[in-house]
Amino acid sequence: MRRPTINDVARAAGVSKSTVSLVLKASPLVREETARDVRAVMARLGYVYNRAAAGLRSSSGGLIGLIINDLRNPFFTEFAASFQMAVAQHDYAVVIANSDEDAGAQARIARSMIEHGVAALVISPAFGEGGGTFDLLSRAAVPTLQVLRQGDPRTDLFPFASFDYIDGGRQATRHLLDQGARRIAFVGGFEGRPITAERRSGYLEVLESQGIEPLVIAGASSRGWGLNVAAPRIVADPSIDAVLAFNDLVMLGLMAGLARAGRMPGRDIRLVGFDDIEECAQVWPDLSSVSCDIAKFGRDVAATLLDWLREGRHPPPERREGVTLVPRRSSLGVTA
Repeated sequence: MRRPTINDVARAAGVSKSTVSLVLKASPLVREETARDVRAVMARLGYVYNRAAAGLRSSSGGLIGLIINDLRNPFFTEFAASFQMAVAQHDYAVVIANSDEDAGAQARIARSMIEHGVAALVISPAFGEGGGTFDLLSRAAVPTLQVLRQGDPRTDLFPFASFDYIDGGRQATRHLLDQGARRIAFVGGFEGRPITAERRSGYLEVLESQGIEPLVIAGASSRGWGLNVAAPRIVADPSIDAVLAFNDLVMLGLMAGLARAGRMPGRDIRLVGFDDIEECAQVWPDLSSVSCDIAKFGRDVAATLLDWLREGRHPPPERREGVTLVPRRSSLGVTA
């Protein structure tokens, strides 16, 4: 695919290149009717104004865009930092933006990055259909990697890299069973989202193989939800002797809620989180978690993207990194 140019717009609109340029600058020298027709052609062709080509290329030719769905989550923040530091070693600057799980905002951010001439884009997509981000990127022919979540099925156009979340769920569930747990709840993660299904499916698979009934409490992926929603439900059911959480933030909130209610993690109930963010090793009791080496993943994504840009090596459609359970006192037990 070739990115539509100003010449393509001029030809399709039946005007000169200079007229299109004036429309882009909102010049009063162009009649409103003509400007309206030119803008309609731009929309039809998928033309996006490239500010770099208009004179800023010398300062932005080495830009890479990075759009993250939730930079408040330390898991994504560490990925962004590792990725940025890795590409900086090769004289690329990174423009980082937070879509805040808003598909419309994501599309606006992507358009702005294209306008400012990013050489490529890495995106951890927001959920939702609004905005048409990937159609925009396809028309603009910007090399784009999807990471950690898959927002578009066209992995031939937008290669996808993530972790083997299914195996992580398996490892965590087997570990809890080995610790003597028999009633394991899976908490967090909204229904209908692929990432929730992935992280939950290993749990469901292991329990089914053991003839154990699953208990799923779906919901947000935040610390507040774990504290205010999940914890009261777990406390209300004393038969639950273990919990696997969608992510560490949910589990950290849940741990606080359980402790407030007098149900001691690691003594009265066994707990495992997912992602192994830094805080897992710093709370008490320290939290067992499925470790995704997110710092290494950030460096690997940087290397893959730079190979694509500089060597023309197109990434494979999908790549999954392995995960490892890190057992700590929250599941192994508190002895004192």
